[in-house]
Amino acid sequence: MKKLILAVSVTFAALALLSSTGFAASKTLEVIKKRGELRCGVNPNTPGYASLDSRGVYQGFDTDFCRAIAAAIQVDVKFFPLTGKERFPALQSGEVDMLSRRTTWTMSRDTRLGFQFAAVTYYDGQGFIVRKNSGIKSVKDLDGATVCVVTGTTTELNLADYFRRNNMKLKALTFENSDVVRSTYESERCDAMTGDASSLAANKTIMKDPRAHMILPEIISKEPLAPLSRHGDNEFNDIIRWVINAIIIAEEKGITKANVERVAKTTNDPEVQRMLGITGSMGADIGLDPKWALRAIKAVGTYGEIFERHLGMNTPLGLPRGYNRLWDKGGLLYAPPIR
Repeated sequence: MKKLILAVSVTFAALALLSSTGFAASKTLEVIKKRGELRCGVNPNTPGYASLDSRGVYQGFDTDFCRAIAAAIQVDVKFFPLTGKERFPALQSGEVDMLSRRTTWTMSRDTRLGFQFAAVTYYDGQGFIVRKNSGIKSVKDLDGATVCVVTGTTTELNLADYFRRNNMKLKALTFENSDVVRSTYESERCDAMTGDASSLAANKTIMKDPRAHMILPEIISKEPLAPLSRHGDNEFNDIIRWVINAIIIAEEKGITKANVERVAKTTNDPEVQRMLGITGSMGADIGLDPKWALRAIKAVGTYGEIFERHLGMNTPLGLPRGYNRLWDKGGLLYAPPIR
């Protein structure tokens, strides 16, 4: 009898868990469809990742992933600029449906804060920028220095860890957003500014004299940047993950924004046929129609197109692909198969 009672209790607990997570998942997607709008939290002003163009429209690497997901769901997208301090409360409260704003995937954020990370969109690491005339050539030269950093970030924690680990003295000046960090650094109130290396490259482009500054060669951390949603939004998180995977696979397969519709009509590749809705029921598996991936690729292009458009060597940031090359080109980008 005790075993029976225990089994029934476990069963009811499991059903309750499935019911609650299933409700949360379906509710999120249903709310997005009903409102006709995906609400996406982004950086307030990071060139190349999320910044307003001359028409007042957000453009950038991070915003394009939001546009791709909105296209897959067939809704509009609205961007919410959020500081590092604002981003997690905004997601937890439901003010936004997801974040795509240079957020590092960590264990505590994935477990303790109640979030789900979908897939890494950019492999980064923390670096430092200094004035060229400072005489600083290495991070080890910053012993006793004043360093400006955004508060409430892994950057702030990594900074303290690195200096403690290397028995270096540190004075950290913390601010809520990167604009204030940058302006404080430019006013020479701190000796260095720290952040993800790609973020430093973005900030350098909008300094008064970009040529007067340099990024130090050392990288002191791993920063896998990924979009995220709330725990329990399993169906919606699946959509985010598989839209990102489709955008990566499209580059592998030689598909582009310009040719995706033609490829859909002519391809003999079974995986591409499944991805573009020619065969199978992959769309239904994530609560969408068969053309979800085709619309996402048509909206923003492949991973390579997004990268080169906003971050690549022909942009003001001039970033190489590096770790963000495809797996078969020496990088870390590797999408699970659509099967």
